[in-house]
Amino acid sequence: MAAFPWHARSRHYTRELESCRLEPVSVEFGDYHPLKPIIVTESKTKKLGRKGSTSSTSSSSSTLDPLSSVLDGMDPLSLFAATADPMLTATGESTRKKRDKEENLTVGSDFEPWSSKRGDILARYTTNEKLSINLYMGSEKGKATTPGSAVSEKVRTRLEELDDLEEGSQKELLNLTQQDYTNRIEELNQSLKDAWASDQKVKALKIVIQCSKILSDTAVIQFYPSKFVLITDILDTFGKLVYERIFSMCTDNRNCLAGNFTPDNVNDTAKETCLNWFFKIASIRELIPRFYVEAAILKCNKFLSKTGISECLPRLTSMIRGIGDPLVAVYARAYLCRVGIEVAPHLKESLNKNFFDFLLTFKQIHGDTVQNQLVVQCVEIPLYLTLYSPAIDWILQCISYQAAEVLLTEMMERCKKLGNNALLLNSVMSAFRAEFIAARSMDFIGMIKECDESGFPKHLLFRSLGRNLALADPPEGDRLQILNEAWKVITKLKIPQDYINCAEVWVEYTCKHFTKREVNTVLADVIKHMTPDRAFEEAYPQLQSIIQTVITYFHDFAVLFSLEKFLPFLDMFQKESVRVEVCKCIMEAFIKHQQEPTKDPVILNALLHVCKTMHDSVNALTLEDEKRTLASLINGFLRMVSFGRDFEQQLSFYVESRSMFCNLEPVLVQLIHSVNQLAMETRKVMKGNHSRKTAAFVRACVAFCFITIPSLTSIFSRLNLYLHSGQVALANQCLSQADAFFKAAISLVPEVPKMINIDGKMRPSEAFLLEFLCNFFSTLLIIPDHPEQGVLFLLRGLLNVIQDYTWEDNCDDKVRIYTNVVHLLSAMSQETYIYHIDKVESNDTLYGGDTKFLTETNKLCETVIAQILEHLKSLGKDETLKRQSQLALYFFNSILAHGDLRNNKLNQLAVNLWNLAQKYGFADTKTMVRTLEYIKRQSAHAEMSHFTELALRLPLQSRT
Repeated sequence: MAAFPWHARSRHYTRELESCRLEPVSVEFGDYHPLKPIIVTESKTKKLGRKGSTSSTSSSSSTLDPLSSVLDGMDPLSLFAATADPMLTATGESTRKKRDKEENLTVGSDFEPWSSKRGDILARYTTNEKLSINLYMGSEKGKATTPGSAVSEKVRTRLEELDDLEEGSQKELLNLTQQDYTNRIEELNQSLKDAWASDQKVKALKIVIQCSKILSDTAVIQFYPSKFVLITDILDTFGKLVYERIFSMCTDNRNCLAGNFTPDNVNDTAKETCLNWFFKIASIRELIPRFYVEAAILKCNKFLSKTGISECLPRLTSMIRGIGDPLVAVYARAYLCRVGIEVAPHLKESLNKNFFDFLLTFKQIHGDTVQNQLVVQCVEIPLYLTLYSPAIDWILQCISYQAAEVLLTEMMERCKKLGNNALLLNSVMSAFRAEFIAARSMDFIGMIKECDESGFPKHLLFRSLGRNLALADPPEGDRLQILNEAWKVITKLKIPQDYINCAEVWVEYTCKHFTKREVNTVLADVIKHMTPDRAFEEAYPQLQSIIQTVITYFHDFAVLFSLEKFLPFLDMFQKESVRVEVCKCIMEAFIKHQQEPTKDPVILNALLHVCKTMHDSVNALTLEDEKRTLASLINGFLRMVSFGRDFEQQLSFYVESRSMFCNLEPVLVQLIHSVNQLAMETRKVMKGNHSRKTAAFVRACVAFCFITIPSLTSIFSRLNLYLHSGQVALANQCLSQADAFFKAAISLVPEVPKMINIDGKMRPSEAFLLEFLCNFFSTLLIIPDHPEQGVLFLLRGLLNVIQDYTWEDNCDDKVRIYTNVVHLLSAMSQETYIYHIDKVESNDTLYGGDTKFLTETNKLCETVIAQILEHLKSLGKDETLKRQSQLALYFFNSILAHGDLRNNKLNQLAVNLWNLAQKYGFADTKTMVRTLEYIKRQSAHAEMSHFTELALRLPLQSRT
């Protein structure tokens, strides 16, 4: 294909814009509107009723579901459901789920369930000592029973199996670690489920009895609370299995047992099975397993009698009196409360009796038997007393739930009367409502003072009190006295870990009710206690919690950083990972709560120190996600710094920030954007008329960007910032600086790699390069030529770079770029450009439509067109004909929009491209038809009358 001369079409941009505007049309109220909701009226709807009913026809104004309309209102699932027996739909899994939901509603959501305490107990009560466990080994007796055996023989066999448990069918495992012990308990739990699933109910019962016996063992006493949690999980599983088994016997195809059933609804078979279970349990010889197993199936009393549970609870409470070890007994009471609150939360009297029984036996804790046991196990009394806390806390929580204040007051008075009652006092403060405790804060402080220091540690009592005061406010007149009394005790604590555990809680009380002076005093005291012997290294979680609490209550960072001891407090975070987390926490709070930009030097200096700490933590091993997080926080800070009209101070701050945060590329990018914005704000203030001073300042901003951009590693970040900064320089009449930016961008294009990393994945770069170049072309339109560099020197340089760039063989982006160059050159040939920059004279003004300039533009355009046609020619192979067709039509549309088709040669080129697009049957017929219709419509305009002849020369060919 030979080269064709280019003649750009003269454009009248204002007239074209007016012709493209939508024609206003008046719409009467109530007329159709595209945003008005459509209401579909369904005139006839067939409804399929139950068997025996007739279909009905009705009219309704409802929105019709298009999917339902296809099925004529009936889908297969609805048909199936309608023909099924309605009695069967209430059975099975759905019934059980509904019943579970009803039962779970017996206590409100404000009641903290046992499951939420389980993990904390297992984590807190651990041991390094070796443990032992007795495992049930099973028995082969009674497995050869024939179907014809008599009932009496079956009963005798089961009784023998139960007796077999007492005769040594178990294996003792010794020297287990805590993890091994836990694994063995889990195996027992699974064995229970497997035995039940295989219909070996007696074996399941044996496993539960054996597990219950473990709760009488206090050989490793400090592990007992965790052992209780593990074993009662098995008991809970057993209780649920038995209940589900009996419940399933009450359900058949004809009726269904509701969740709120009565014993009258239970059939005889289910009742007999339920009684059988209670008789089996009653035959257990030892007290502790008999108590626990019966408590586990307490809920099954619902099948036998309306008053079954209310009669069993007092009896089980009395059974606990036979347990001699006070620790074992208190956890038995806790388990009884646990099942009692689930199945009968209204029976508070039995729960109260349970607790008052415990108070009567409270003195056993300090008896000789317990003391001797502690001596043997080398356990101190303060540690021993903490073992009671989970059980007593749970008992008191169950009793105090929705209890009247009179009852709570009575219980508190009973605790007062007991000597050495620190343990009970701590549990009362843990279990009772925070409002109840806060209203009597001074009373509790008086009780804490009277407690014996050698028993339960006082700092734990003050910690429990502090937790309540963080949740509820004490009387206003008592607040300062409460803080003074508490801090007198806290500050005297010698062990750093005890001190910080207590101080952590009371910092929130101080922040909530007092000023920065008191908070500063508390922080100073923490520093004083935690600095000697680097004690802070063992208390980072508590120190982090304190920082989090302080910044939660101090949203005014000017006040926060005016605290004399806040920054010294931060210096205690010597471990880098912890220090960075604290700094991130501070920056997140600042970005969240700082509403207005700031220039406060106290805030700026402190936060620059914090941001510098985060930045300096970055090294070669830092993950990209962490870098992005840190950069985002630092950028959030930079955006909130403003010195108002003091632009020079603002630029100085950005220069200082660049030196501090040079290792985080997103921060450098943000700084470049901020400096460019600063230059544009200066232009806005001066209304485009720079003085000598502001012109020098803007050039300083431009220099900042020009120096900073090369330090970036991302090539597209550099390209886009060179272009953006050049546009800013151009807007501020810094023409030579703008040329420098654009030259730098052009020289960088050859370095663009074929593949780039986008979010961790390698992707081709040509689409990104095409986007950048199109943006660049839009800017090149308004850049005036340099008087010493020749016509269109920047565009010529860019075209040389594009020509030399190595493009992929299967990619047509080079042609698309050249086509956009044709658009640019056509725009440059216009008498007046479509847009300008204020106070910058573009080439339309400089050359004034000079013939030599237009000739140079047309020559350059012809060269580009020759490159396009050469590429189209190279696509003449079979495998590339479709690409050839698409590009031919693409270039045809460009000529149609920008070329002067009154020129015969250009007109012929357009016809040739049209025919080439259709030649091999790859053209989209709809697109070709719409294009031809557009040409015919345009021919109606006077200045486009030559399109009439063109339309006659553009045939439409079928694919065949």
